[in-house]
Amino acid sequence: MHTDENNKNHNEISKENISITNATIHTKKKKPPHKILLVDDDYDILTTIKHCLEETNDFIVDTFSNPLEVISAFQPELYDLILIDIKMPKMNGFELYQELRKKADNLELRVCFITAYEIYYETLKSEFPELNVGCFISEPIESANLVKRIREELQIQV
Repeated sequence: MHTDENNKNHNEISKENISITNATIHTKKKKPPHKILLVDDDYDILTTIKHCLEETNDFIVDTFSNPLEVISAFQPELYDLILIDIKMPKMNGFELYQELRKKADNLELRVCFITAYEIYYETLKSEFPELNVGCFISEPIESANLVKRIREELQIQV
C-alpha cells in the first residue's frame, strides 16, 4: 500500500513538472510576410523585383503588368504596400493610384512609385497636392537598397 502512495505522489510530481516545463517553453512566432502589390509593364522588372523581395522571406509579392487588370482585381485590405511604375501604357502610375484610392474608400494606402525619371516627383506633387507620398524609388536600384527602402517604408525592424 505504501508503494501505491509513492507511485501516486510520483505521478503527481511528474505532472507538475510537465506543466511547469510546458509553461516555460516559449516558441518564437515568425511574423507573417508583408504583402506587396507590384505594378509594372516591364516583365523583366516585375520578375526581378518579385524575386529580390521574396528571397528575403519578409515579403509576398503579387505582380501585374496591366494597370486595368489591377483595378478590377484590387483588394486594398490585402496589401501592406503598393509599388507602382509611373510610366506605363494605357494608364500611368498616377492615374492608377487615383483609381486604387477610389476602391480603397477610407483605408490608408502605402504607395511607392517606381521611376527612372526624377521629374515625375514634381508632377505628382502638382497634380496631387494633398498626397503625402514621399516614397519614390529610382531605377536602376540595387537589390539590397530596394529591400532596405521597402523595409524603411513598412517600418520593419531588422
